[in-house]
Amino acid sequence: MLFQMMYDMNSGMFIIIAAFILGLIARSGVNSTFNRYSQVRNGMGLTGASMARSILDNYGLANIDIQQIQGRLTDHYDPRSGVLRLSSGVYGSDSVAAIGIAAHEAGHAVQHAMGYAPLKLRTALVPVANFGSRMLFPLLIGGFFFHMTNLIYVGVVLYGAALAFQLVTLPVEFNASSRAVNWLEKERGFSHSDVVGVKKVLTAAALTYVASALAAIGQMVWLLLAGRRR
Repeated sequence: MLFQMMYDMNSGMFIIIAAFILGLIARSGVNSTFNRYSQVRNGMGLTGASMARSILDNYGLANIDIQQIQGRLTDHYDPRSGVLRLSSGVYGSDSVAAIGIAAHEAGHAVQHAMGYAPLKLRTALVPVANFGSRMLFPLLIGGFFFHMTNLIYVGVVLYGAALAFQLVTLPVEFNASSRAVNWLEKERGFSHSDVVGVKKVLTAAALTYVASALAAIGQMVWLLLAGRRR
């Protein structure tokens, strides 16, 4: 029985550890791939900002402002304020990496404008996912300390929102990358090597989201088994 309990508990922990290792590999891959293609100028000489502006204007989204922000790979689209923010290494750079990331973030803006369902769901999950993540460990500590299994299951339910957020993030990110690649493939000024480089940059970035989702799944498995064994 003890061996079975340890085996069950370790099943979730194994997923978490595997996801952690994958996350380290993914982050290393993102950095190395971004560094590599940051040194390669794209065929049209567009900067990240001009790439994003071209895509947004094509979809009638001239109202969306593009702002430069500090940091490395801090690029994101803010649906609440309707602003696309690009890091300094992307905003003014004409590298293959820059246009790929800028096109990806512009893809999120297009998703928002078109009412892309997974993006709407992810946005709606943000507050409850944040709350669930904050309350998880206090509930776990209380559940174990006071021997109250119900508190553990409350934590599991709340953490389920955080898990749902991680899972719905996958189609949102994959779709934005697909939109970016499709845009580059339609533009005649970009070479085949430009498209290949962008695909590599965005694929490396996608692995980080996969690792995060696996880690969340592993933690959920561990929590369920912990509650059951109480």
